[in-house]
Amino acid sequence: MKALIITYYWPPAGGSGVQRWLKFVKYLQNFDIEPIVYTIDNPKYPIIDNSLIKEVSKKIKVLKKPIWEPNNILSFFKKYNRQSAGFLNKNPSFLGKILQYVRANFFIPDARIFWIKPSVKFLENYIKNNNIDVVISTGPPHSIHLIAQQLKEKLDIKWISDFRDPWTGIDYFHQLPLTINAKNRHFRLEKKILEESDAVLVVSNTMKKNYSRFNKNIHVVTNGFDSDFIEKPNIILDKFFSITHVGMMNSDRNPKNLWKVLSEICNENLEFKNDLQINLVGKVDDQIKIDLQVFENKTVKLIDYLPHLEVKHYQEKSQLLLLVVNNVPNAKGIVTGKIFEYLEANRPIVTIAPEDGDAAEIINNTNAGVVFNFNEVSKLKTVILSYYKAFKKKELRIISKDINQYHRKELTQKLASIIKAI
Repeated sequence: MKALIITYYWPPAGGSGVQRWLKFVKYLQNFDIEPIVYTIDNPKYPIIDNSLIKEVSKKIKVLKKPIWEPNNILSFFKKYNRQSAGFLNKNPSFLGKILQYVRANFFIPDARIFWIKPSVKFLENYIKNNNIDVVISTGPPHSIHLIAQQLKEKLDIKWISDFRDPWTGIDYFHQLPLTINAKNRHFRLEKKILEESDAVLVVSNTMKKNYSRFNKNIHVVTNGFDSDFIEKPNIILDKFFSITHVGMMNSDRNPKNLWKVLSEICNENLEFKNDLQINLVGKVDDQIKIDLQVFENKTVKLIDYLPHLEVKHYQEKSQLLLLVVNNVPNAKGIVTGKIFEYLEANRPIVTIAPEDGDAAEIINNTNAGVVFNFNEVSKLKTVILSYYKAFKKKELRIISKDINQYHRKELTQKLASIIKAI
């Protein structure tokens, strides 16, 4: 059986967006499915991680076509670059406001719309001549789904749409300067994609619940971790009381109460102050950097970006791992990809998220750490102090359970069964 996977993100792209299908492609062959990848030929990804290239087997056929993106022009405006790097600039300049307005209202669903027409033309011929059984589109960017939708319309081929993130339900959608017509067009396109897909993949139970009114054949296939790529060295834990966050930390993920609690303990306990090490690996919002000024410079370590394998090493040697869900209306349904590699690292996870949300359910069911609501202070301080006490005794550890269900190979087996079922 052959599956054509249409994805914008592919090595050497870095960041979380590339991991999901890089790993699915790796393991699909184990379940008698041959993956063929279609991606862009001239990438200008905001994050590059060349170490991921060697994870792509030479046996995998990768098709590529060039793309023209208006972002190539917009990138010349440095103030606008914050948005392309993952931050929606809430205080843009006058020019920035114009660019945001143009991007939001004239490139729907996103700035990759110019890849749709040439891709459909190329893939229509390829599918006819290569006995493809199913097309899989993964978004965002959601223009990718429109490619697959047109292929289904032309060829009546089976199609699975994969939503790594919600479309109109994503945290920043309602912050965009959208006109009513533009917003309604997003809703119509989202509905069309969901209704016409033969199956839909989502990454959380909340997403499934929200999308089930459009399609009954929806499956939760979460992200996961992959431990088979390299042998783990003997892990030597940090000598400091390190708290590590991996990934983008924007203003909606600012754990202000955690900074408050840590600062209070530092003021009360000199030994704690000398032991504390805060590691933030990934892009950090300017306001968060200001908030972190309550700590001494040596306490906070900001690392803009690391290759994926180095990130995993940081996670494994950290005393504590920090998971923060965006404090937005749809917070209950947010399950960041890093949570699963945190599970693999087997270090206690301090999670700041809705206690009745999807991320909390995973943490609690695997006994991987403690979950705190956004406004929690007292309980947070108590737990941090208990973790610090265990650290001083060299007894800080976690005994997690049932995490193998999130191994990429197990998840790919579930995916394979969905593909074969349609």
